[in-house]
Amino acid sequence: MLDDLASARENYTRGGLVESDLLPDPIAMFEKWYAEARVAGIHEPNAMVVATVAADGAPSSRMVLLKGVGDDGFRFFTNQASRKGSDLAAEPRCALLFPWHPLERQVRVEGVAEPLPRADVEMYFAVRPRGSQLGAWASHQSRVVAGRADLQAAYDEVEARFEGQPVPVPEEWGGYLVRPHLLEFWQGRPGRMHDRLVYRRTDDGGWTTERLAP
Repeated sequence: MLDDLASARENYTRGGLVESDLLPDPIAMFEKWYAEARVAGIHEPNAMVVATVAADGAPSSRMVLLKGVGDDGFRFFTNQASRKGSDLAAEPRCALLFPWHPLERQVRVEGVAEPLPRADVEMYFAVRPRGSQLGAWASHQSRVVAGRADLQAAYDEVEARFEGQPVPVPEEWGGYLVRPHLLEFWQGRPGRMHDRLVYRRTDDGGWTTERLAP
């Protein structure tokens, strides 16, 4: 039993977030906070939780790496035959979470995912480390395997198959663009009086902001 969990807590005192701190555009605000996370030396600041819902309503979440952000949204790449890929095919609405604990910050994103064009997928796959390219072929993500030895055998097989030549993109491998309709910027505050400022997409394509109770 972890008897100390009830008393495990930190008092957040690093700073605050007020409405005047917000930039007009939430993507620009995200890029500002992301840059500050990098400067702070946070390990893999582009690591994000992706939460999805299956066709039967079962929720699921996992950590992936953000690989692009722009005015249209957030990009990541994965095996589209995986659990997350199957979920997004059935229900494209999803949520992202960036947990930047050392800065006592988090960013929440809610939006709709759409598959990226094949050209974008091929462009990114080409710059991945060769080991990661081979792993994409060897591992049929989320499927049951007998053991590590079977995975290693699959990796060895594709390594031999593509020896001395470029590794093509597996058919089931792809990427997603999450077009956001909500972004929340959360800053820890003393006494659990945290700052939560939210951007919401308006019908005319703009953004409105509001504060939520912590």
